[in-house]
Amino acid sequence: MAPWPLLQQRLERQVVRIKALVLSGGKGTRLRPITHTSAKQLVPIANKPILFYGLEAIREAGIVDVGIIVGETAKEIESAVGDGSSFGLKVSFIHQEEPLGLAHAVKIAADYIGKEPFVMYLGDNLIMGGITDFVAEFQKNKPNAQILLARVDNPSEFGVAELAGGTVVRLEEKPENPRSNLALVGVYMFDAEIFEAVDGIKPSARNELEITDAIQRLIDTGKEVRAHEVTGWWKDTGKLDDILEANRMILETISRDIAGTVDSASRVDGNVVIAEGAEVQGSVLRGPLVVGRGCRIVKSYIGPFTSIYHDVTIQNSEIEHSIVLENSRISNLGSRMEKSLIGKDVEITKSATMPKAFRFMVGDASRIEVP
Repeated sequence: MAPWPLLQQRLERQVVRIKALVLSGGKGTRLRPITHTSAKQLVPIANKPILFYGLEAIREAGIVDVGIIVGETAKEIESAVGDGSSFGLKVSFIHQEEPLGLAHAVKIAADYIGKEPFVMYLGDNLIMGGITDFVAEFQKNKPNAQILLARVDNPSEFGVAELAGGTVVRLEEKPENPRSNLALVGVYMFDAEIFEAVDGIKPSARNELEITDAIQRLIDTGKEVRAHEVTGWWKDTGKLDDILEANRMILETISRDIAGTVDSASRVDGNVVIAEGAEVQGSVLRGPLVVGRGCRIVKSYIGPFTSIYHDVTIQNSEIEHSIVLENSRISNLGSRMEKSLIGKDVEITKSATMPKAFRFMVGDASRIEVP
């Protein structure tokens, strides 16, 4: 039996002659200290690694062959993904010695991609609704490139596109005076023309080969670059607030599923997922939230938009709108913890005095005593 439903359905879906290039390198500096010891693409959102959402979206679009760009965290990514068969994919890993830009990732993947069109997907992106329509539009219109765009309130923090109809006429990377509010989402489609464009650009001021420069070169040399706007929501999960917001959005889509043990002294309200092997004793759980395998929740309150990963113990504490990674222990907090991301193997416990609220972003294998 196939380990994942996606693999079981593999033969039922149309396979397209397009490859995927997933970027899972980079240092994740905006999420330190978590990313000192973990790949940012493997931080769980609603108890599923961010990267897995992208791989599932790629397979849902009918794409099977996936090359994953890996860097310092290669071993961790390779261990989590394996050969891709659990996703219904055929995965190859492409090693990037230094994170020298998105266009550099395209350059080193040339042998893997060959002459086939491909989708490039940044591994820390979350796109509600997937990329199936995006891929289908590219196949129908066959431009040289197609970019996925979203309307944002802060376009100066992104690559920004200027359009004429559905055609892209100009791209700017983090402009001071944006010409539109259409930001590049981090999903692109290219034909083989992109490789010549990448060869024709120079490193930027930050010594990276920018994908916006490569796409602009396509435009400047008369190639067709089209745009597709996101209809649902999108999150670049590179920052803490965005991770917590993505976690909230995903949790809003879950259904109630109580597979673990809940004693008679506990109350579980709303859409709550409690995995098999988890125990809840004398506690209140108010969804939407998820509790992973092997967790113990004792005399505690777990509030909405919280994800508790596997083998976590929470005792005599209140937590809301937070993510707690595996094997951590939180006990005897005298005030509610909220909007926090807690790493693996962390211990947080109460000491003599306490403030009214806490906010944490804690690296792996840490210990915190709160006053």
